[in-house]
Amino acid sequence: MAEFFNTPGGIALLILVQVLAVVAFVMISLLFLVYGDRKIWAAVQMRRGPNVVGVYGLLQSVADALKYVVKEVVIPAGADRSVFILAPLTSFVLSMIAWAVIPFNDGWVLSNINVAILYVFAVSSLEVYGVIMGGWASNSKYPFLGSLRSAAQMISYEVSIGLIIVGVIISTGSMNFGDIVRAQDGDLGLLNWYWIPHFPMIFLFFISALAETNRPPFDLPEAESELVAGYQVEYSATMFLLFMAGEYIAIFLMCALMSLLFFGGWLSPIPGLPDGVLWMVGKMAFFFFLFAMVKAITPRYRYDQLMRLGWKVFLPFSLAWVVFVSFAAKFEWFGGLFARWAVGG
Repeated sequence: MAEFFNTPGGIALLILVQVLAVVAFVMISLLFLVYGDRKIWAAVQMRRGPNVVGVYGLLQSVADALKYVVKEVVIPAGADRSVFILAPLTSFVLSMIAWAVIPFNDGWVLSNINVAILYVFAVSSLEVYGVIMGGWASNSKYPFLGSLRSAAQMISYEVSIGLIIVGVIISTGSMNFGDIVRAQDGDLGLLNWYWIPHFPMIFLFFISALAETNRPPFDLPEAESELVAGYQVEYSATMFLLFMAGEYIAIFLMCALMSLLFFGGWLSPIPGLPDGVLWMVGKMAFFFFLFAMVKAITPRYRYDQLMRLGWKVFLPFSLAWVVFVSFAAKFEWFGGLFARWAVGG
Protein backbone atom coordinates (compact mmCIF):
# COMPACT_ATOMS: atom_id res chain seq x y z
CA MET A 1 0.00 0.00 0.00
CA ALA A 2 2.84 2.41 0.83
CA GLU A 3 4.36 1.78 -2.58
CA PHE A 4 1.04 2.57 -4.27
CA PHE A 5 1.00 6.10 -2.83
CA ASN A 6 4.39 6.75 -4.45
CA THR A 7 2.96 6.08 -7.92
CA PRO A 8 1.27 8.81 -10.01
CA GLY A 9 -2.13 7.20 -9.42
CA GLY A 10 -1.58 7.01 -5.68
CA ILE A 11 -0.39 10.60 -5.49
CA ALA A 12 -3.46 11.73 -7.47
CA LEU A 13 -5.76 9.75 -5.16
CA LEU A 14 -4.08 11.22 -2.07
CA ILE A 15 -4.44 14.75 -3.42
CA LEU A 16 -8.10 14.10 -4.26
CA VAL A 17 -8.80 12.87 -0.73
CA GLN A 18 -7.09 15.94 0.75
CA VAL A 19 -9.06 18.28 -1.50
CA LEU A 20 -12.34 16.58 -0.57
CA ALA A 21 -11.45 16.87 3.12
CA VAL A 22 -10.88 20.63 2.84
CA VAL A 23 -14.04 21.09 0.75
CA ALA A 24 -16.07 19.05 3.25
CA PHE A 25 -14.73 21.11 6.16
CA VAL A 26 -15.53 24.41 4.45
CA MET A 27 -19.01 23.35 3.31
CA ILE A 28 -20.00 21.87 6.69
CA SER A 29 -18.64 24.98 8.39
CA LEU A 30 -20.72 27.07 5.99
CA LEU A 31 -23.95 25.51 7.30
CA PHE A 32 -23.06 26.38 10.89
CA LEU A 33 -21.75 29.82 9.96
CA VAL A 34 -25.13 30.79 8.51
CA TYR A 35 -26.88 29.30 11.52
CA GLY A 36 -24.55 31.09 13.94
CA ASP A 37 -24.92 34.37 12.08
CA ARG A 38 -28.71 34.21 12.37
CA LYS A 39 -28.61 33.13 16.02
CA ILE A 40 -26.22 35.91 17.04
CA TRP A 41 -28.28 38.53 15.23
CA ALA A 42 -31.44 37.18 16.88
CA ALA A 43 -29.85 37.27 20.34
CA VAL A 44 -28.87 40.92 19.90
CA GLN A 45 -32.46 41.71 18.88
CA MET A 46 -33.84 39.64 21.79
CA ARG A 47 -35.57 36.98 19.73
CA ARG A 48 -35.04 33.25 19.21
CA GLY A 49 -33.83 32.93 15.64
CA PRO A 50 -33.89 29.48 13.94
CA ASN A 51 -35.34 27.01 16.45
CA VAL A 52 -37.72 24.64 14.60
CA VAL A 53 -35.85 22.47 12.11
CA GLY A 54 -33.70 20.03 14.07
CA VAL A 55 -32.49 20.30 17.67
CA TYR A 56 -32.24 24.02 18.53
CA GLY A 57 -32.76 24.72 14.82
CA LEU A 58 -29.37 23.25 13.85
CA LEU A 59 -30.75 21.83 10.59
CA GLN A 60 -32.31 25.12 9.46
CA SER A 61 -29.39 25.86 7.11
CA VAL A 62 -29.76 22.40 5.54
CA ALA A 63 -33.46 23.02 4.99
CA ASP A 64 -32.76 26.41 3.42
CA ALA A 65 -30.15 24.90 1.10
CA LEU A 66 -32.57 22.18 -0.01
CA LYS A 67 -35.21 24.83 -0.65
CA TYR A 68 -32.86 26.72 -2.96
CA VAL A 69 -31.82 23.54 -4.77
CA VAL A 70 -35.37 22.39 -5.59
CA LYS A 71 -36.67 25.82 -6.63
CA GLU A 72 -36.97 26.70 -10.30
CA VAL A 73 -34.09 28.66 -11.82
CA VAL A 74 -35.52 31.81 -13.43
CA ILE A 75 -33.37 33.59 -16.02
CA PRO A 76 -34.57 37.02 -17.25
CA ALA A 77 -35.62 37.13 -20.89
CA GLY A 78 -33.03 39.72 -21.90
CA ALA A 79 -30.15 38.22 -19.93
CA ASP A 80 -26.96 36.81 -21.43
CA ARG A 81 -27.65 33.20 -20.44
CA SER A 82 -24.11 31.83 -20.53
CA VAL A 83 -22.57 34.69 -18.54
CA PHE A 84 -25.60 34.78 -16.21
CA ILE A 85 -25.04 31.12 -15.30
CA LEU A 86 -21.25 31.38 -15.18
CA ALA A 87 -21.18 34.33 -12.74
CA PRO A 88 -22.29 32.53 -9.54
CA LEU A 89 -20.14 29.52 -10.45
CA THR A 90 -17.15 31.84 -10.77
CA SER A 91 -17.77 33.44 -7.37
CA PHE A 92 -18.20 30.08 -5.65
CA VAL A 93 -15.25 28.29 -7.26
CA LEU A 94 -12.82 31.17 -6.69
CA SER A 95 -13.83 31.46 -3.04
CA MET A 96 -13.17 27.72 -2.62
CA ILE A 97 -9.79 27.42 -4.35
CA ALA A 98 -8.27 30.11 -2.12
CA TRP A 99 -8.29 27.51 0.69
CA ALA A 100 -5.62 25.47 -1.11
CA VAL A 101 -2.82 27.37 0.68
CA ILE A 102 -4.44 27.81 4.11
CA PRO A 103 -2.72 25.61 6.76
CA PHE A 104 -4.86 24.26 9.60
CA ASN A 105 -1.93 22.77 11.48
CA ASP A 106 1.80 22.37 10.99
CA GLY A 107 2.00 20.61 7.61
CA TRP A 108 -1.81 20.40 7.20
CA VAL A 109 -2.06 22.30 3.92
CA LEU A 110 -2.96 21.28 0.38
CA SER A 111 -0.26 23.35 -1.32
CA ASN A 112 2.66 24.53 0.81
CA ILE A 113 3.96 27.10 -1.67
CA ASN A 114 6.39 29.91 -0.85
CA VAL A 115 4.15 32.59 -2.38
CA ALA A 116 0.93 31.60 -0.63
CA ILE A 117 0.00 35.21 0.14
CA LEU A 118 0.35 36.19 -3.52
CA TYR A 119 -1.86 33.23 -4.44
CA VAL A 120 -4.61 34.36 -2.06
CA PHE A 121 -4.36 37.90 -3.41
CA ALA A 122 -4.61 36.70 -7.00
CA VAL A 123 -7.67 34.56 -6.30
CA SER A 124 -9.46 37.17 -4.17
CA SER A 125 -8.84 39.81 -6.83
CA LEU A 126 -10.53 37.59 -9.42
CA GLU A 127 -13.64 37.15 -7.26
CA VAL A 128 -14.87 40.58 -8.27
CA TYR A 129 -15.36 39.27 -11.81
CA GLY A 130 -18.18 37.00 -10.68
CA VAL A 131 -20.01 39.99 -9.23
CA ILE A 132 -19.45 42.14 -12.33
CA MET A 133 -20.50 39.31 -14.64
CA GLY A 134 -23.68 38.74 -12.66
CA GLY A 135 -24.64 42.42 -12.70
CA TRP A 136 -23.88 42.91 -16.38
CA ALA A 137 -25.51 39.70 -17.63
CA SER A 138 -28.77 40.44 -15.77
CA ASN A 139 -29.61 43.17 -18.32
CA SER A 140 -31.01 45.47 -15.65
CA LYS A 141 -29.74 48.77 -14.32
CA TYR A 142 -30.04 47.91 -10.62
CA PRO A 143 -27.85 44.76 -10.71
CA PHE A 144 -25.39 46.56 -12.98
CA LEU A 145 -25.06 49.54 -10.62
CA GLY A 146 -24.72 47.16 -7.68
CA SER A 147 -21.95 45.21 -9.39
CA LEU A 148 -20.03 48.41 -10.19
CA ARG A 149 -20.31 49.52 -6.58
CA SER A 150 -19.05 46.15 -5.42
CA ALA A 151 -16.09 46.24 -7.83
CA ALA A 152 -15.05 49.72 -6.68
CA GLN A 153 -15.43 48.75 -3.03
CA MET A 154 -13.49 45.48 -3.26
CA ILE A 155 -10.63 47.04 -5.24
CA SER A 156 -10.40 49.97 -2.81
CA TYR A 157 -10.03 47.86 0.31
CA GLU A 158 -7.81 45.21 -1.29
CA VAL A 159 -5.11 47.89 -1.46
CA SER A 160 -5.24 48.46 2.31
CA ILE A 161 -5.31 44.74 3.08
CA GLY A 162 -2.29 44.23 0.82
CA LEU A 163 -0.24 46.92 2.53
CA ILE A 164 -1.16 45.59 5.98
CA ILE A 165 0.03 42.11 5.00
CA VAL A 166 3.24 43.60 3.57
CA GLY A 167 4.12 44.67 7.11
CA VAL A 168 3.72 41.08 8.31
CA ILE A 169 5.83 39.83 5.39
CA ILE A 170 8.61 42.29 6.31
CA SER A 171 8.58 41.08 9.91
CA THR A 172 8.70 37.42 8.92
CA GLY A 173 10.77 37.47 5.75
CA SER A 174 8.45 34.95 4.08
CA MET A 175 5.15 34.83 2.18
CA ASN A 176 4.41 31.28 3.31
CA PHE A 177 1.63 31.06 5.90
CA GLY A 178 3.37 28.22 7.73
CA ASP A 179 6.52 30.33 8.11
CA ILE A 180 4.46 33.27 9.34
CA VAL A 181 2.88 31.13 12.06
CA ARG A 182 6.19 29.53 13.05
CA ALA A 183 7.74 33.00 13.34
CA GLN A 184 5.14 33.72 16.06
CA ASP A 185 6.08 30.64 18.07
CA GLY A 186 7.87 31.22 21.35
CA ASP A 187 8.01 30.60 25.08
CA LEU A 188 5.56 33.40 25.91
CA GLY A 189 2.53 31.99 24.11
CA LEU A 190 0.18 34.67 22.84
CA LEU A 191 2.69 37.39 23.76
CA ASN A 192 4.88 36.17 20.90
CA TRP A 193 2.15 36.64 18.30
CA TYR A 194 2.06 39.49 15.81
CA TRP A 195 -0.98 41.13 17.41
CA ILE A 196 1.42 43.03 19.69
CA PRO A 197 3.89 44.54 17.17
CA HIS A 198 1.19 45.02 14.51
CA PHE A 199 -1.58 45.97 16.92
CA PRO A 200 -3.00 49.01 15.03
CA MET A 201 -3.24 46.98 11.82
CA ILE A 202 -5.56 44.40 13.36
CA PHE A 203 -8.42 46.89 13.38
CA LEU A 204 -7.68 48.13 9.87
CA PHE A 205 -7.49 44.56 8.58
CA PHE A 206 -10.77 43.61 10.27
CA ILE A 207 -12.64 46.64 8.94
CA SER A 208 -11.12 46.20 5.47
CA ALA A 209 -12.19 42.55 5.53
CA LEU A 210 -15.77 43.67 6.24
CA ALA A 211 -15.68 45.94 3.20
CA GLU A 212 -13.87 43.39 1.03
CA THR A 213 -16.61 40.79 1.62
CA ASN A 214 -19.54 43.24 1.30
CA ARG A 215 -20.36 42.66 4.95
CA PRO A 216 -22.42 45.13 7.04
CA PRO A 217 -21.95 48.01 7.65
CA PHE A 218 -20.30 48.05 4.19
CA ASP A 219 -22.92 46.03 2.28
CA LEU A 220 -23.68 48.93 -0.06
CA PRO A 221 -23.78 46.75 -3.22
CA GLU A 222 -26.67 44.86 -1.62
CA ALA A 223 -28.38 47.71 0.21
CA GLU A 224 -32.07 46.91 -0.20
CA SER A 225 -33.06 50.52 0.42
CA GLU A 226 -31.01 51.67 -2.58
CA LEU A 227 -30.29 48.88 -5.06
CA VAL A 228 -32.87 46.15 -4.37
CA ALA A 229 -30.26 43.54 -3.31
CA GLY A 230 -27.68 44.80 -5.80
CA TYR A 231 -26.06 42.43 -8.29
CA GLN A 232 -28.06 39.45 -6.96
CA VAL A 233 -31.52 40.89 -7.59
CA GLU A 234 -32.27 38.84 -10.73
CA TYR A 235 -30.89 35.58 -9.29
CA SER A 236 -32.91 32.81 -7.67
CA ALA A 237 -32.70 29.18 -6.58
CA THR A 238 -29.33 27.43 -6.85
CA MET A 239 -27.52 30.33 -8.52
CA PHE A 240 -28.44 32.69 -5.68
CA LEU A 241 -27.30 29.99 -3.24
CA LEU A 242 -23.88 29.88 -4.94
CA PHE A 243 -23.48 33.65 -4.61
CA MET A 244 -24.41 33.53 -0.92
CA ALA A 245 -22.16 30.53 -0.26
CA GLY A 246 -19.24 32.24 -1.99
CA GLU A 247 -19.72 35.32 0.17
CA TYR A 248 -19.74 33.36 3.43
CA ILE A 249 -16.74 31.26 2.37
CA ALA A 250 -14.83 34.49 1.62
CA ILE A 251 -15.75 35.78 5.09
CA PHE A 252 -14.48 32.56 6.66
CA LEU A 253 -11.27 32.91 4.65
CA MET A 254 -10.74 36.37 6.13
CA CYS A 255 -11.19 34.86 9.60
CA ALA A 256 -8.49 32.30 8.74
CA LEU A 257 -6.15 35.05 7.50
CA MET A 258 -6.58 37.03 10.72
CA SER A 259 -5.77 33.91 12.73
CA LEU A 260 -2.65 33.13 10.69
CA LEU A 261 -1.27 36.64 10.30
CA PHE A 262 -1.79 38.10 13.78
CA PHE A 263 -2.91 35.43 16.24
CA GLY A 264 -0.60 32.48 15.81
CA GLY A 265 -2.75 30.19 13.66
CA TRP A 266 -2.64 26.72 15.24
CA LEU A 267 -0.34 27.81 18.08
CA SER A 268 -1.55 27.53 21.65
CA PRO A 269 -2.01 30.85 23.48
CA ILE A 270 -0.80 29.34 26.77
CA PRO A 271 2.74 27.92 27.04
CA GLY A 272 2.66 24.22 27.85
CA LEU A 273 -0.64 23.45 26.13
CA PRO A 274 -0.27 21.48 22.89
CA ASP A 275 -0.69 23.27 19.58
CA GLY A 276 -3.17 21.91 17.09
CA VAL A 277 -5.95 22.32 14.59
CA LEU A 278 -8.54 23.02 17.32
CA TRP A 279 -6.81 26.30 18.17
CA MET A 280 -6.93 27.33 14.52
CA VAL A 281 -10.62 26.48 14.11
CA GLY A 282 -11.48 28.11 17.44
CA LYS A 283 -9.79 31.36 16.46
CA MET A 284 -11.59 31.36 13.11
CA ALA A 285 -14.93 30.82 14.89
CA PHE A 286 -14.18 33.70 17.28
CA PHE A 287 -13.45 36.11 14.44
CA PHE A 288 -16.62 35.07 12.66
CA PHE A 289 -18.48 35.85 15.88
CA LEU A 290 -17.03 39.37 15.66
CA PHE A 291 -18.17 39.60 12.03
CA ALA A 292 -21.69 38.60 13.11
CA MET A 293 -21.75 41.08 15.99
CA VAL A 294 -20.72 43.94 13.73
CA LYS A 295 -23.58 43.02 11.40
CA ALA A 296 -26.02 43.11 14.29
CA ILE A 297 -25.04 46.35 16.01
CA THR A 298 -23.69 48.82 13.43
CA PRO A 299 -25.63 51.07 11.04
CA ARG A 300 -24.88 51.09 7.34
CA TYR A 301 -22.42 53.62 5.88
CA ARG A 302 -23.18 55.93 2.99
CA TYR A 303 -21.23 55.07 -0.13
CA ASP A 304 -19.21 58.28 -0.13
CA GLN A 305 -18.25 57.62 3.51
CA LEU A 306 -17.15 54.12 2.56
CA MET A 307 -14.88 55.25 -0.26
CA ARG A 308 -13.46 58.17 1.74
CA LEU A 309 -12.56 55.83 4.60
CA GLY A 310 -10.75 53.46 2.24
CA TRP A 311 -8.76 55.96 0.18
CA LYS A 312 -8.22 58.88 2.57
CA VAL A 313 -7.80 57.09 5.90
CA PHE A 314 -6.87 53.43 5.55
CA LEU A 315 -4.58 53.74 2.52
CA PRO A 316 -2.31 56.51 3.94
CA PHE A 317 -2.24 54.89 7.39
CA SER A 318 -1.37 51.42 6.08
CA LEU A 319 1.28 52.86 3.74
CA ALA A 320 2.87 54.80 6.62
CA TRP A 321 2.82 51.60 8.68
CA VAL A 322 4.76 49.72 5.97
CA VAL A 323 7.43 52.44 6.04
CA PHE A 324 7.58 52.31 9.84
CA VAL A 325 7.85 48.50 9.94
CA SER A 326 10.57 48.61 7.26
CA PHE A 327 12.74 50.93 9.36
CA ALA A 328 11.92 49.06 12.59
CA ALA A 329 12.94 45.75 11.01
CA LYS A 330 16.05 47.12 9.33
CA PHE A 331 17.46 48.81 12.43
CA GLU A 332 15.97 46.30 14.91
CA TRP A 333 14.07 48.82 16.97
CA PHE A 334 12.22 47.65 20.11
CA GLY A 335 14.63 44.77 20.61
CA GLY A 336 14.05 43.30 17.16
CA LEU A 337 10.27 42.96 17.72
CA PHE A 338 9.57 43.69 14.06
CA ALA A 339 12.48 41.65 12.64
CA ARG A 340 12.11 37.86 12.75
CA TRP A 341 14.14 36.90 9.75
CA ALA A 342 15.07 33.55 11.31
CA VAL A 343 11.68 31.83 11.17
CA GLY A 344 10.60 30.79 14.63
CA GLY A 345 13.19 33.09 16.24
